[in-house]
Amino acid sequence: MNGVIPTAAVFTLLLWWFSTGLILYLDGLPRRTFARSLYGASAVAAAALIVLAITSRETSAASAYWGFTCAVLIWGWQEMAFLMGCVAGSRREACPARANEWERFQLATETILHHELALVVCLLLIYGATWQQPNQIGSETFLLLWVMRLSAKLNLFFGVRNQYTNFLPPHLRYLASYFGKRPLNLLFPVSVTAASIVAFVLWQIAVSAHASAFEIAGYSLLATLLSLAVLEHWFLVLPLPVESMWRWALGERGAGPAATK
Repeated sequence: MNGVIPTAAVFTLLLWWFSTGLILYLDGLPRRTFARSLYGASAVAAAALIVLAITSRETSAASAYWGFTCAVLIWGWQEMAFLMGCVAGSRREACPARANEWERFQLATETILHHELALVVCLLLIYGATWQQPNQIGSETFLLLWVMRLSAKLNLFFGVRNQYTNFLPPHLRYLASYFGKRPLNLLFPVSVTAASIVAFVLWQIAVSAHASAFEIAGYSLLATLLSLAVLEHWFLVLPLPVESMWRWALGERGAGPAATK
C-alpha cells in the first residue's frame, strides 16, 4: 500500500505533462488537420464517458484510475475544441484599446463564453453518467480541473507577470489583449491558498490509516492533480522557463519571445 501514493503521483504527473504536450502539438499543426484531430478526440471522449459510467459502479483502485483518466480525456477534448477555435466565444477580436476594466471583463467573457458553457454541459453529463454511484473520482477530477482553470483565467485577466502567449495558436492570439499585466493581483494569493488547503486535505485522506485501496488511489490522483494546478498558478508569477517542458510540442511557437520577462 505504501507504493500506491508514489505510483498515483507519477501517473498523474506523466498524464498531465504528456496530455498537455499532445494538445499543444496537435494545435500547432496546419489548420487543415484540425477537423481530423477533433473527430478523433470526440470518439475518444465518447468512449471515455461510457467507460466512466461503467467504472463508477466499482470502488477498486483500478476503477479510481479509470475514472480519473476518463475525466482527463474528456477535459482534453474540450481543450482541443477551444484551442482549435471550434468552441470559443461570440467575440473573436482584440480588446479595444480604450475599454475600461468592466468593459474589458464583459468583452473577455464573450471571447470564452461558449467554451465555458460547453465545460458546464460536460460536467453535467459526467455527473449524470455517474449519478448516485460510489466512484465519483471522475466527476471530482473534472470539477477540480474546471475550477482551477477558471481561476487561472481570472488571474490572467486581473494581471500576472507571465502570460505565456506562446501557448496560444495564431488564431487565438487576440485573447492576449484581454490579459492584465502586473507582478501580482489580489486574487492570486486567495486562489493559491484555497487550492493548497484543499490539496492538503486530499493528501490527508490519501495517507489516512483507515483509507481503503480505492480511497488511497483516488485521492492521491486528485491531490497530485490539484498540487500541479497550484504549481501552474505559480508559473504565472515566477521567472521560470516553463516553455522548455513542452518544447517538443510547441515547435516554432516555443522558439518565440519568452513569456517570462
